[in-house]
Amino acid sequence: MEKKKQGEELLETLGDFTSKENWDRFFSIRGRDDSFEWYAEWAELRGPLLSHLQQQQHQPNIQILVPACGNSRLSEHLYDDAAFKAITNIDFSKVVISDMLRRNIRQRPEMRWRVMDITTMQFMDETFDAVVDKGGLDALMEPQLGPKLGTQYLSEVMRILKSGGKFICLTLAESHVLGLLFSKLRFGWKMTIEAIPQTQKPSSKPSLQTFMVVGEKEMSSTLYEITALFNNDSLDCNGVQACGINEALENENQIRRGYFDGSHILYSLEDLQLGAKGDLSKLCQGRRFQLTLGGQGGSLFSYRAILLDARQHSGSFMYHCGVFIVPKTRAHEWLFSSEEGQWMVVESSKAARLIMVLLDTCHNNASMDDIQKDLSPLVEQLAPGKEDNGAQIPFMMASDGIKQRNIIHQVTSPLSGPVIVEDVVYENVDVDVRLLPSGDLIFRRLIFKRTGSLVQSEALLAKEGSEKINQIERKKTSSSSKSKRRGPKKIIELSNQLKVYHSYLASAYHTGIISGFVLISSYMESVVSTGKTVKTLVIGLGAGLLPMFLHECIRFLHIEIVELDPVILNLARDYFGFTEDKGLKVHIADGIQYVREIANSVEANEVSAFHGNGDTSCTSNYPANENCMSYHVEGRGTTKVDIVIIDVDSSDSSSGLTCPAADFVEESFLQIVKDSLSEQGLFVINLVSRSAAIKDMVVSRMKEVFSHLFCLQLEEEVNEVLFALRSESCIGEGCFPEAALKLGKLLKFKHPEMSQRILDGTKKVRYLK
Repeated sequence: MEKKKQGEELLETLGDFTSKENWDRFFSIRGRDDSFEWYAEWAELRGPLLSHLQQQQHQPNIQILVPACGNSRLSEHLYDDAAFKAITNIDFSKVVISDMLRRNIRQRPEMRWRVMDITTMQFMDETFDAVVDKGGLDALMEPQLGPKLGTQYLSEVMRILKSGGKFICLTLAESHVLGLLFSKLRFGWKMTIEAIPQTQKPSSKPSLQTFMVVGEKEMSSTLYEITALFNNDSLDCNGVQACGINEALENENQIRRGYFDGSHILYSLEDLQLGAKGDLSKLCQGRRFQLTLGGQGGSLFSYRAILLDARQHSGSFMYHCGVFIVPKTRAHEWLFSSEEGQWMVVESSKAARLIMVLLDTCHNNASMDDIQKDLSPLVEQLAPGKEDNGAQIPFMMASDGIKQRNIIHQVTSPLSGPVIVEDVVYENVDVDVRLLPSGDLIFRRLIFKRTGSLVQSEALLAKEGSEKINQIERKKTSSSSKSKRRGPKKIIELSNQLKVYHSYLASAYHTGIISGFVLISSYMESVVSTGKTVKTLVIGLGAGLLPMFLHECIRFLHIEIVELDPVILNLARDYFGFTEDKGLKVHIADGIQYVREIANSVEANEVSAFHGNGDTSCTSNYPANENCMSYHVEGRGTTKVDIVIIDVDSSDSSSGLTCPAADFVEESFLQIVKDSLSEQGLFVINLVSRSAAIKDMVVSRMKEVFSHLFCLQLEEEVNEVLFALRSESCIGEGCFPEAALKLGKLLKFKHPEMSQRILDGTKKVRYLK
């Protein structure tokens, strides 16, 4: 009796339940015949424990592991009362294993005893049908020591259990223990928790009650809620323990319910290692999920990422795994924020698995080298395994390709938000224009920061008075902005001495718009032959580059521009050399309302506005109720517009429609445009979207309104230019060569190369309806 009392006193003063030396001393004092039972006695455990183990008995020779067995009689009762013979007992105390072996060697010869640390078990994978833990996890989860040992132990349990096997954990169910246990067995485990009834009721205040948590291992990564098999009213424990258990259950089940809706859940690296999304060592076509990386231990930062396994495994991949870093300024773009856009990035990356990492404000002061070093050990854990061991994981980045940048001006507009004017030198050559002695190319760009990297306008700079371009040579490259060019490699040093060169269009979609004029070249030829003008309306000024080019090179156009934001007009004048005259006017107005007023005034036969030949009565401003609403030509009365060009960006780039704004492709507005066009009129839209579904939607709407629809898909560009004819009659594709000749004669460019680019574009215009 004295020995037992001494052992219990020692147990109370162990301090560290994870110390092998302490336990050796404890078991030496207790002796081999003096068993110590943690928590519940066999009479209390027998019913609930055997009910779970007997469900496993359909398997022959069921293998049971009892970890941290100590000198408990639990395994002996299983052997004697339930005829479970294949029981393996392990403990890291050599003292207790020696004692237990001597105690059982004759009576229970089939039972095995081994000295072993339960956090590093020396068993093969999927060895056991059941693991019965009586207090082992609790002993490892000393609050001051943290979850490290408990995590290692549970990882081992998960490894050595067969599919369909059960982990039966007898525990006091403290919140920190349940928190680890529930999270580790979250994916691919069916879990229940039940209270072990106490046969001897406490005489005073309620004591701590033993609970049985059972997890059944499945092959899949299915997520189940945890089932509580007890009623709160029947619990014999104190209120603190009951409250902690219920809170832990509710918190975990709330997390699990959150996973059920799928796509917006951010998985942790640990979740994935536990099988949340299946076996990551193998590629799975079309697998996509969001996750968090880092933020703990040796990692400097945390990251939000998306893992994507290519949808088609053609065998043509350059990389088994790649990392694609998206800067904060571009993370909102449709290409990187939408699922459809992300799959496009996967395809272009040539990686069988792509991990897209979206940077945010916490990475602002970090260099790319720091981020790459921080990410490398994290993404290595996500790489598909074995067939490509040792292969380097390439890091790619969404970049605008700029080598040097010189910000000329910044302003914040109440309508357009922050706007930047900058001069840039590109890394890669796309255009070879011999304007400077060194051959350097410098471009001036107008950028709306609200749309991230969207280059609203881009112009080539040249020395003032430059009249000759020796050579223009276009080289293919990719582009993902409204207007993105590639150019020189030298540091900017001459921009203060340079001016915008209006005889050259840096943007391919601008030349594409002019190529579409081939559809009405016969009509323009007839108008010019009578000495009249072709009335052109441009919605969206930008830097004014397209209107200035048209006005300089196609003199028979009478151009009216509608721009909503006066700040943009001032920038075009001050930094891009935009000027007005009697044939080129700007109105500060809402573009949709302006077109509606034209249609209404024509319908009502109201004559107010501008004269096709001679001075216009309009001013550059657009005061309310004094709108310039329609064209008037002497002898012809109220007339409609011959060409309407929509070239406005969307303020919401996350919608997938970068250009134009969504209101400009509503059927109601398209009908108003049609009503405003002359019988031979042409409607042009610069369409920018990476989404095939959105493009199809725009085309479908235009087909509902216009009888004839054409498109020009620019090579290596995201832009697509759509052309719609007002007329019921239509130019046949067989007539394009003749129409292109007529257009060529109408174009009066300083540089034949520009004319040839436009005529080459006419060959790519194709009929949609």
